[in-house]
Amino acid sequence: MYALTEKVRLSLSKLGPEVLPFADIADENLPLKRILRLSLFQVSVGMALVLITGTLNRVMIVELGVAAWFVALMVALPVVFAPLRALIGYRSDVHDSAFGWRRVPFIWIGTTLQYGGLAILPFALLILSGTGQGPMIFGQLGAGLAFLLIGAGLHTTQTAGLALASDLARPEVRPRVVALLFVMLLVGMFFSALLFGWLLTDFAPDTLIRVIQSAAVITLVLNVIALWKQEPRGAPRPRDKEAQASFQSALAELKENPKALRLLVAVGLGTAGFTMQDILLEPFGGQVLGLSVSATTLLTALLAGGMLIAFALAARQLARGMDANRLAAYGALVGIVAFATIGFVSAFQSVLLFGIGVVLIGLGGGLFAMGTLTAAMALSKEHNRGLALGAWGAVQATATGVAIALGGALRDIVTALAESGALGPGLVGPATGYAFVYHLEWILLFITLIVIGPLAAFSRRTEDGGKHRFGMAEFPS
Repeated sequence: MYALTEKVRLSLSKLGPEVLPFADIADENLPLKRILRLSLFQVSVGMALVLITGTLNRVMIVELGVAAWFVALMVALPVVFAPLRALIGYRSDVHDSAFGWRRVPFIWIGTTLQYGGLAILPFALLILSGTGQGPMIFGQLGAGLAFLLIGAGLHTTQTAGLALASDLARPEVRPRVVALLFVMLLVGMFFSALLFGWLLTDFAPDTLIRVIQSAAVITLVLNVIALWKQEPRGAPRPRDKEAQASFQSALAELKENPKALRLLVAVGLGTAGFTMQDILLEPFGGQVLGLSVSATTLLTALLAGGMLIAFALAARQLARGMDANRLAAYGALVGIVAFATIGFVSAFQSVLLFGIGVVLIGLGGGLFAMGTLTAAMALSKEHNRGLALGAWGAVQATATGVAIALGGALRDIVTALAESGALGPGLVGPATGYAFVYHLEWILLFITLIVIGPLAAFSRRTEDGGKHRFGMAEFPS
C-alpha cells in the first residue's frame, strides 16, 4: 500500500507542472502566494475592462439609445493616454522616490486615477439616462472624463505592475510570471462578467450605478493589497550610461533591433483585427439575436474563458521552447476562423454559433497577445525592461482605441446605408453594419500573418539550421 501511495505521489508531482503551467515559477525569494497577491492589480483592471468595453457599451447603445459612434469614442478615449505607456515604463525604470521605490508610485497613481474615473461615471450615467438633473452635455462630458481617467489609470497601473513583476522574477521564468499576470487579468474579467450579469439580470439604472460604485471601492482595496511590501525599498539601481540615457536615446536603442519595428507593426495590425468588434459583440447580441443585458454580459465571460485557455496553452508551449512569433501567428489564424464563424450567425440566428465564435476570438486573441508580449520581452535588456513592455503596451492600446472607434463609426455608416436601401434590398437590416466590421477584421488578421511571417521564418531557420519545408512564413512580404 505504501509503495502504491508513493507512486501516486510521484505521478502527481510530475503531472503538476503539465496541468498547472505556472507551478514551477515560484522560489524562496518569490513564493507563489506573493506572485498571486501582486496579480490582484490585474484583477481590478479586468473588472474595469468588463465595465467599459462590455456592460456599459451595450447599456448605452441599447437601453439608453446613445449613438454607437459616441460610445465607441468614449471607449476609445483612453487611447489618448496609450502612447505614454512607453514613457511611463521608461520613467519607472529610472525613477528613485523618497521612499526608495521605482514602480510602486506609478502603480499607486494609476490606482487613484482608475478609482476617480469609476467614481465620476455613475453621475454622468444618471444624466445620460434622463433621471439626473442637468443638461445632456454635462453627462457626455462627465462620461468622457470618466473613461479617460479609467483608461489613464489602467495604462499606468499595468505598465508599472508588469515591470515590477518582471523585476522580482528570475530571468528564466520571467515570461511565465508575466503570463500568469495576464491569466489573472482574464480571471478578473471572467468572474466580473459573471457577477455583473447576475446583478443586472433585472436591469435598472440605479442597480448599474451601485455596481459601478462598488467596483471603484473594490479596485482601491485590491490594489492596496497587491502593492503591500512587494517592491524592496532602496534596491540597487543601475548607474551605467545605458541605464541613465535619455528617453529619446533609450527609445532609439530599442529601435536599433531590426526585428522590433516589424514586431510592433504586427502587434498593431493584429490587435486592431481582434478588437475592432470590442463594443459591437454585445449590441449585436441584443439587436440581432434579441439577447438580454444579463445574457450579453456573459459574452465577456466566454471571451475571457477563451483567453484563459489560450494563456494556459501559451505558457505550456513557451515552456517547451516554442517560438513566440509562431505562437502569435497561430493566434491570428484562429482569429480568422473566429470571425468567419461570427459571419454566419445572423443568417442562422444561432446563439450557439455566436458563443463558439466569441470563445474562438478569445482563444486567438490570447495566443496572439501572449506570443507578441513574450517576443517583446526578448527584445529588452536589463536596464530598459519597462520601456520595452511600455512600447508593446502603447502600440497595443493605441491600436485598440483606434480600432474600437473605427469599428463603431463603420458600423453606423454601413447600417445607415443598408437601412436606406443604398446597398440593395437583401442587405436591409441591423446585421449588415456588424457583418462589414467582422469581415474587415479577418482581412486585418490575414495581413498580420504576412507581416509576422518573416519573424517566424527567422526563428525557424535558427532552430533547424535552415532545413525546413516551405510554408506561410516564406511568402513574400
